Amino acid sequence: MNVIFVVTETGQELLEMTSMDVAGLLAAVKGESVTFPFGTYQYDFHNLDHYLEDGAYRQELVIYLKAI
Repeated sequence: MNVIFVVTETGQELLEMTSMDVAGLLAAVKGESVTFPFGTYQYDFHNLDHYLEDGAYRQELVIYLKAI
């Protein structure tokens, strides 16, 4: 599944990736913090979006993070 990390306050996309272990990824980001080379963030909330692309339904997990 496609996963996108977004800063809640600004809407800035931090990272886009593909993961087959969405439950494990969500459990990990709900921990104390998420660190990228350019900053440290904390889980805020997430959305699971479904959309139609080229005649096929797709899913995308958007994980919103707060800067700390």
